[in-house]
Amino acid sequence: MLAFICVTCGTQYPESDQPPAHCLICEDERQYVNSDGQQWTTLDALRPAHHLLIEPVEPGLYRLKPEPKVGIGQYAHLVQTPAGNILWDCVPFIDDAAVDAINALGGVQAIAISHPHFHTVMVEWSRAFGDIPIYIHAGNRPHVVRPDAAIRYWDSETLPLFGGLTLIRCGGHFPGSAVLHWEGGADGRGVLLTADTIDVVADARYVTFMYSYPNLIPLPASKIRAIVEAVQPFAFDRLYEGFGAVIKHDAKARVAISAERYIRAISEPDGLSQGPA
Repeated sequence: MLAFICVTCGTQYPESDQPPAHCLICEDERQYVNSDGQQWTTLDALRPAHHLLIEPVEPGLYRLKPEPKVGIGQYAHLVQTPAGNILWDCVPFIDDAAVDAINALGGVQAIAISHPHFHTVMVEWSRAFGDIPIYIHAGNRPHVVRPDAAIRYWDSETLPLFGGLTLIRCGGHFPGSAVLHWEGGADGRGVLLTADTIDVVADARYVTFMYSYPNLIPLPASKIRAIVEAVQPFAFDRLYEGFGAVIKHDAKARVAISAERYIRAISEPDGLSQGPA
């Protein structure tokens, strides 16, 4: 039997004789079914033509991305701490070369996932490193399509892990959407890894917040305020989202300014007429 992977979103389903009839993730209004219809692949089919690029982005932090692109183009991040390494989010690809390269960087002691668009092949990643735990907020449980004993659901507003790492539930994009705070990042000024719960836009002075990015469905002001309030207790000077963009400095202030701009735009007539912050 094969564990089929949705071509569009990169989510892997339990082993079966035939591909699933539907992809729960793509049929959700936050995602989409490919215009050519539902299509499936497997890791064995992807491996001959793909590899995992592992790039250093700052001391103690590496960015992982499959090339050529798989799924929606998700990136993952490997965070190194004196207490162990964590894989933040998962990409829909893994092979022996990737495992060897990551083991050379100290391996992975745990996986933490932001939201269902990054579940991808998380079970394969866990097994490759010795059935390490996968931390997922309980609010995302209905979208876990491949259950596994390695998955550990948490239902608090924050979850301290190890090495100065803390998971923070922000909600918004999904009820259980989470971000990862790395206390030691940015030379001790703090890093926030956000997937697209908080997403850096083309003008990298700003971020945005959406219910659905591909379908351009915004979030209400109450959800945006809740996201900002969730990260307020944590210091962070730098922010990395899940598709390669970064706010290099003053990220916490930029999140607050961006939230104010967003709320002004959706709440007031001519809400952006005041010009950029």
